[in-house]
Amino acid sequence: MLQVSAWVRILVVAILLGGLFIALPNALPDSFLARLPSWLPHDKVSLGLDLQGGSNILLEVELDQAFKDKLDSTLGDIRRTLHKAHIGYEDIGADANGVHVTIRDPAQFDDALSAVKDLNPSLGTSVLSIGGRQYDISTPGGGRIVMTMSEEYKKTTKTDIVSQSIEVVRRRIDNLGTKEPSIEQQGTERIVVQVPGLQDPTELVRLLQTTAKMTFQLVDESADVNEALRGNVPIGDELLPVDVGGGAKGEQYLVIEKRVIVAGDRLKTAGWTTNQQTGQVVVTLRFDNVGAREFGDMSKDNVNHRFAVVLDKKVITAPVIREPILTGEGEIEGNFTVKSASELAGLLRAGALPAPLKPIEMNTVGAELGKDQVEAGRLSALAGLIFVAVFMVLRYGLFGLFADVTLIFNVVLLLAILTLLGATLTLPGIAGIVLTMGMAVDANVLIYERIREEQRNGRSMLASIDAGFRRAMATIIDANATHVIASAILFALGSGPVRGFAVTLLFGIITSFFTAVMVTRLIVIQWLHSARPKKLAI
Repeated sequence: MLQVSAWVRILVVAILLGGLFIALPNALPDSFLARLPSWLPHDKVSLGLDLQGGSNILLEVELDQAFKDKLDSTLGDIRRTLHKAHIGYEDIGADANGVHVTIRDPAQFDDALSAVKDLNPSLGTSVLSIGGRQYDISTPGGGRIVMTMSEEYKKTTKTDIVSQSIEVVRRRIDNLGTKEPSIEQQGTERIVVQVPGLQDPTELVRLLQTTAKMTFQLVDESADVNEALRGNVPIGDELLPVDVGGGAKGEQYLVIEKRVIVAGDRLKTAGWTTNQQTGQVVVTLRFDNVGAREFGDMSKDNVNHRFAVVLDKKVITAPVIREPILTGEGEIEGNFTVKSASELAGLLRAGALPAPLKPIEMNTVGAELGKDQVEAGRLSALAGLIFVAVFMVLRYGLFGLFADVTLIFNVVLLLAILTLLGATLTLPGIAGIVLTMGMAVDANVLIYERIREEQRNGRSMLASIDAGFRRAMATIIDANATHVIASAILFALGSGPVRGFAVTLLFGIITSFFTAVMVTRLIVIQWLHSARPKKLAI
């Protein structure tokens, strides 16, 4: 154990120097970091909401609207399928749990039922979902077909909608350049968003509430807008307001075909630029391969006709197709400013929300509170470090000083790991660091007590040190393994503050094992070679 190969020494020293290099920015002021060359590390451990202040937003996913949209989509599929098969129908509609349609000609009922069944896919390919369908189909008589959403489909859909909402919210906040937001699910239908450093959550809530569901639909040029305003909207159409800008939203309307030609999820990317000919700010779009083909087919079939770009049930623009657009790229013209165009492009890149979000709570943590907590956290960490260091020196003398040196390296390596991972440090995370410092010397205590025991048994100095490191290893591994398991469980099952505590504790255990075993051993070996003591005082 007292013989360490050269490559192990080099590796340990390299890890310590690398950790110091990465963690150093955490101890330097921002003004000094700004003057350093770009190739040097500048990243720091991000402070959480409870340390630097910010905004806490609780959002509720409006699942009822999402289920309504899915039922409306199924209703549209039934209409198109029966129309294509030349099957007459009436009394078609949707309620809270499903859709229904009545077939006029009894002779066409079986064909209609077969066509509707084809619109009812299975839930998935997993063992649990084999044989399961999205809808339970029944035929109560009188030519009526009823599709009721299955309970399993409702459950899986609810889970998917909330998960997709969390991902979209995350992408939207990332587009704003906000660093280290915390976005987590609360319960079954709510999302907690914490954004450190954001003192006014109003603008963020507005962006998060925007569904950003874009569709490309044809304008029904034969429909009378005035008649539609009186409630006489043609079957298969919808009356939508035109966003004309300048505070005049909703004053103009268009009758739009409900059939979606190209859905917004076919967008590959979006951006904004200035039109070189008109000088207007426009939003640029590029579709994926399927979207490009769909858009190209629509433009070929509808030259000299109008199509509408619809965003969240508002018509942004409704231009006339002058020639087929086959490249899969296009521009949206509207009354955009640079800010509004950039915002819309960011929303489209992030994707549409599968369901609207309703703010339940909005809380702001003041910067002064965060500063106080940071100072309290620093003092507690410093006090813990000092008390542990003093205890080790009083208890084990020079070997206690060796343990204190490794303890400092342990904190440095922990900060380096947190910086590399881009982790957010919270108040519970600081508590985990303080606890880690107390636990970090456990391995040293086990080694030193084992060395004392070997000395009492009459072993020589070198034999006692060798046996102390070697025989304490099994106990150290067992103790750290149980702590790692506990930390992993806390991280897996916990959320928010609990996870912050678990992260620092987990990596603190790993770094403390490395420093207590490897670094302390190298320090002791170097001391033996340089000082050549005749007697061991521990």
